[in-house]
Amino acid sequence: MSTLRFKALETLPFKDFRRDNSVEVPVKLSELFCQNVFSEETMREYLTKEAFNSIMDAVKKGTKIQRHIADQVAVAMKDWAMSKGVTHYTHWFQPLTGSTAEKHDSFFTPIEGGRAIERFSGNLLIQQEPDASSFPNGGIRNTFEARGYTAWDPTSPAFIMGTTLCIPSIFISYTGETLDYKAPLLRALNSVDEAATNVMQYFDKNVTKVTPTLGWEQEYFLVDSALYQSRPDLVLTGKTLLGHSPAKGQQLDDHYFGSIPTRVMNFMMELEVECMKLGIPVTTRHNEVAPNQFELAPMFEEVNVAVDHNSLLMDVMARVAHRHHFHILFHEKPFAGVNGSGKHNNWSLATDTGENLLSPGKNPKKNLQFLTFFVNTIKAVHEYADLLRASIASASNDHRLGANEAPPAIISVFIGSQLFRVLEELEKVKEGKLSPDEKTDLKLNVVGKIPEILLDNTDRNRTSPFAFTGNKFEIRAVGSSANCAESMTVMNTIAAKQLRDFKKEVDALIEKGLKKDEAIFNVLREYIKQCKNIMFEGDGYSDDWAKEAEKRGLNNLKTTPEALKQEMDEKFLSLYEELGIFTHREVEARNEIKLEKYSTVIDIEARVLSDIARNHIIPSALNYQNRLIENVKGLKEIFGDNEFKSLAKEQMSLITSISENVSKIKLGVEDLIKAREEAKAVTESQKQAEDYCNKVKPLFDDIREASDALEMMVDDELWPMTKYREMLFTK
Repeated sequence: MSTLRFKALETLPFKDFRRDNSVEVPVKLSELFCQNVFSEETMREYLTKEAFNSIMDAVKKGTKIQRHIADQVAVAMKDWAMSKGVTHYTHWFQPLTGSTAEKHDSFFTPIEGGRAIERFSGNLLIQQEPDASSFPNGGIRNTFEARGYTAWDPTSPAFIMGTTLCIPSIFISYTGETLDYKAPLLRALNSVDEAATNVMQYFDKNVTKVTPTLGWEQEYFLVDSALYQSRPDLVLTGKTLLGHSPAKGQQLDDHYFGSIPTRVMNFMMELEVECMKLGIPVTTRHNEVAPNQFELAPMFEEVNVAVDHNSLLMDVMARVAHRHHFHILFHEKPFAGVNGSGKHNNWSLATDTGENLLSPGKNPKKNLQFLTFFVNTIKAVHEYADLLRASIASASNDHRLGANEAPPAIISVFIGSQLFRVLEELEKVKEGKLSPDEKTDLKLNVVGKIPEILLDNTDRNRTSPFAFTGNKFEIRAVGSSANCAESMTVMNTIAAKQLRDFKKEVDALIEKGLKKDEAIFNVLREYIKQCKNIMFEGDGYSDDWAKEAEKRGLNNLKTTPEALKQEMDEKFLSLYEELGIFTHREVEARNEIKLEKYSTVIDIEARVLSDIARNHIIPSALNYQNRLIENVKGLKEIFGDNEFKSLAKEQMSLITSISENVSKIKLGVEDLIKAREEAKAVTESQKQAEDYCNKVKPLFDDIREASDALEMMVDDELWPMTKYREMLFTK
């Protein structure tokens, strides 16, 4: 392995740090937009009017597409794709592996007479049958029960990758359980659409559909491919398991928003070209806080499409990075001592009349509408905070939460001082009917004075996991490697449930004789009282907040096993079943999959750390120690006993330190192996994950500490392992 690592480094010409891989970009990126997407404009060109209207009804109203229409769409898709050199098609789906999946089939079909044609039918468009047993299923499917189905999702447009037509699809088992991220997300979106549309009838009866929107922000690291290959821990785990910190990291804050290096800019430019072709509306790029860390972000889109675009983007980023001799790191905390990477999910609700329901309006009526959805969102998070925490739990995200601008594991809501004062005023509303003066005071002096634009009226709280940022809520705790669908499924599910409950409570008060606005004010007042414990404007990193949160009854679920245990709470199971998002069996299966993945990740890290420590660190340290011993022997021969002792003092000290640290590593590895075996012997998923967390992970630190001490002494012997960070972070 050492030879391979050094060979990898030989490919890297350090004097010019790779040649610039320049990229030609058209003057207008807009000319490329949706070039490789079966977009609405393309459908107008290739589909009959009947087929086009049917697709639009499916997208906007959720109506089913008839089989004969599907045949027309399939032929049109094939003709369009083949005009662009496409030879194959695939149902592109998002299984519970955390990445996308695809099985390619050719349009090519032999016919009689030794001839062949290209064929694609509605049946093939609507449904495919990949193997379901080899994907994570949490015990839903046995290996001998392999059948599973992918089904076309017409609400997300098909696109072309290379010579393949990709058709966004859901993935379900033969018995009907969902095995992917998309199917439950679509159910949650339907639920919140129905619930929010019903509430909107209080304010605007012209609204017939409410669409959740998402604007994600993707953070990532770029590492030269040769440097990446020199690190077995990076290759196998996505993070550096050991290695001392560089002399210069992010102490000077000089990387954030700095000038983008030419080589990175070329990567970004090609990436943006590919994104435009695929209809991903990326508009923002910049250096992030940590060295060699960057971010890109798109415009807001409908949640389902935005989730698909983020999953697609991560695939495209890896491909483009490879062409520029980079490797891309999505791990939430690949390097100790510097900022990790998140994927902030900016969530809002939009009506089919063009309104953002989390934007204040120009008059009291619009502001009451805004406050209704604003307060109900806070109430939803208050009631289901632990479920939201579980949705962002992973072994890699555990390393990130709680420091370096990542929010803590305690779920709280930040709304800013101005809106906090508004809620305090609303809290004073008296129960029951309001006098004309009270109504006027509320509408004009409280609700009426909310500024139309709140974007700059409050500071940003980087330590809040759920922050209101002017016209949307930002879920800051989502990890950079995560699929957005999981947190979005939870967010839209809890919003749907809360809006349903709100409608029932308001209607009940109206039936008792209250006017509509009075009923809304009365319900919002109670919600504000109930939710005050989750609203927090201060420093989420402080010890005082952890103590205060405990007093308020907020959970501090620091580890993935702790967080995932909450998913099986009867309250959350009932929520999912009531709204038809998951069955009890599906929640149980997904919980087991996540726990198993957590344990597997920790197990892999433990094995890699043990291997590097035993097979790389110790041999190199002993080689260096032997050189020191020879040096000491030589000094003794030349100078004799008297002078030798003072001249060889430092060498003798190093020899002793090396022996001590080698012994620590050996014992630490033995303890780690024993702890792994004990944890693996536990059959129950939750208990095994807890054992990995409690027994295995703490042992990492002992091995790291001794290894880092050796690296400081044996720098030349371990050059790829030690100098790597210096080169990466100072270039």
